[in-house]
Amino acid sequence: MRQVPILYWPRRTNGDVDYQLARKAINSETGIMPDIIVEDLDIAKVLAERPEATIYYPVFCESTGWWGELLGVEAVVVDKIIVSAECQLMVIESSKRAELHGENRLLAAEIHPSSGFFKKMNSSIAIVSDMLATDAGTILALFAGKNQNRFVNVIESTGNSYLGCIGQY
Repeated sequence: MRQVPILYWPRRTNGDVDYQLARKAINSETGIMPDIIVEDLDIAKVLAERPEATIYYPVFCESTGWWGELLGVEAVVVDKIIVSAECQLMVIESSKRAELHGENRLLAAEIHPSSGFFKKMNSSIAIVSDMLATDAGTILALFAGKNQNRFVNVIESTGNSYLGCIGQY
């Protein structure tokens, strides 16, 4: 099955240097210029309609919550491409087709912000990549770590909820 690269780009494309760099990086990686989606992206729908697709999802400096739409979807991050100091592309594929590689796992959890949690969670287990506050007073957090079992043990032993692994690179 032939790979179909798709670049999701939520910003204006005209004159955007990161957009041009992203297209070139995808072309270098795949040998094919990507299809472009500029309207709202429904990852589940795209992968259901085009199971051979690889979605390149830009994460810009200061952007938060980009990973939330991957929770509960049959899609995973399989790689990361640095485009510039301001932008990186998360490479997303259907979990049925994905070949996960790399050591860094992206792990999501709902946590109660407490000193006990932060004392137990240290950089040798996982580091925080992104955090979102909820109306309930908890935090939805994305962590990067190498050992999923150790991470889950810390999360559960501190009374927090593990939400899942959304991929690895």
